Amino acid sequence: MGAMDYDVVVAGGGPVGLMLACELRLGGARVAVLERLTEVDPTIKGGAITTPSAEALYRRGMLPALAEVQQQAMDRFRAFMRERNGGDGGGTAGQGLGYVGHFAGIMLRADLVDRTEPGLGDAGPAAEISLVPQQDIERLLGERAAELGVDVRRGVELTGFEADEEAVTVRTGAGTIRAGWLVGCDGGRSTVRKLAGFAFPGTDPEITCHQAVVEMTGTEDLELGWAATDTGVYAYGPMPGRVVTVEFDGPPADRDAPVTAEDLQARLRRVSGVDVTITGVRTATRFTDHARQVTEYRKGRVLLAGDAAHVHSAFGSQGLSLGIGDAMNLGWKLAAVIGGRAPEGLLDTYTSERHPVGAQILDWTRSHVAAMRPDPQSRALREIVSDLAGTVTGTTYLTARLNSAGVRYALPGAHPLTGRSAPDLELTDGGRLADHLHGGRALLLDLADDPELRALAAGYAGRVDILTAGCPSRPELAAVLVRPDGFTAWAADAGAQERTPTAGLAEALEQWFGAPEGAVTRG
Repeated sequence: MGAMDYDVVVAGGGPVGLMLACELRLGGARVAVLERLTEVDPTIKGGAITTPSAEALYRRGMLPALAEVQQQAMDRFRAFMRERNGGDGGGTAGQGLGYVGHFAGIMLRADLVDRTEPGLGDAGPAAEISLVPQQDIERLLGERAAELGVDVRRGVELTGFEADEEAVTVRTGAGTIRAGWLVGCDGGRSTVRKLAGFAFPGTDPEITCHQAVVEMTGTEDLELGWAATDTGVYAYGPMPGRVVTVEFDGPPADRDAPVTAEDLQARLRRVSGVDVTITGVRTATRFTDHARQVTEYRKGRVLLAGDAAHVHSAFGSQGLSLGIGDAMNLGWKLAAVIGGRAPEGLLDTYTSERHPVGAQILDWTRSHVAAMRPDPQSRALREIVSDLAGTVTGTTYLTARLNSAGVRYALPGAHPLTGRSAPDLELTDGGRLADHLHGGRALLLDLADDPELRALAAGYAGRVDILTAGCPSRPELAAVLVRPDGFTAWAADAGAQERTPTAGLAEALEQWFGAPEGAVTRG
């Protein structure tokens, strides 16, 4: 292929681009990240993450950092409650939020979630993480990228590229870079997507939303949390000065116009009916509900991830998790292809696995908007959804959708775990499953101390780690093969005989990790 400056250039240094770069580095690829901004964008964005994001970062050893950031967010929430209650933190502030998220502003109570449902009770400590703002995710991933040796170039923007069968030549204001692959993680208005000619079908916007942190007076009559009114929907909290307005008056005339205190005040008054006075704006943004998705995630040596591949409204805080999931899925596969450990055809599974997940999220956010509209039909629907959200069955279903608990890739094998995010099993070695995924390699978990099982995986040194341990809480499980992205590639239950059923294991190993060579055993 000739001399390459890098194996991969990632356009966009937000959380998705940085996560992808870290995953590629774990797989041995040389990576450059191009980010036009010189520092993390301070504009308010998502204030929380869903379990899949927390789970992905937990599997890479970042749980302590997430927990620290969440504690800071909880401290801000308690300060907000004290301010609201005249110095009293209130019961809710002392007990945590008590909610797992919302659907269209209808809060989902944590105590109504049935954690025995598949995907809702097996994420381990990651399930306790939610209040982590997007800027903190980007900061933490930036630090991790630096530790791993990723070349992050801030203040450098991709302006064009040429791709052929052998390489991609990327143009920037600072010169050109030659790489084997280009991945666009450059957001909803992706330059990479547009220049590469990806089809981007979807639905047009019908709402205008504003989110801001402001200084204001006259807030005593604002409802805490989300509230639906005759003119729209608004939210107040869970931190001092944070407000959201949702209006069904069509998309904004100018998406890029500055968001002013006067405009925010008028909109909040109109939607809430409360005569608040906004005296200052710390940070503000506007967004709509347009929902679009590329038809394929790859064109030759150019791929897309995150908002570059799919855009939708921010309701439900699922955009970041969807993008992090893209990065986890693509990173190890592209690194394996670059390293010669897998054929290029492995990249076809990126679109086949992630496109259906993105399509589900787009429909999920569209359903939020349908239940927010102020017309009588939609408000009648909202009342029914509110009733369902007051039941265990309804809240469990909505929480599962919110956290993508139903995601199952179409992988060979009939075991219930196959194709699903692997449960965070508690093991007799004193750790949990996630503790053995920090290095970004696959893991064959031998729970039955079966030498035949280990022999089948003995040709995958450096690609598949082997761990022999017990799992008392799941005695029926004999073995689990976990891909680097944390999804189960193969699993088996204990059979009637002494040995573990191994049918399909050799095929799964070869499908995902290529031909066998040597092996390394841990445990």
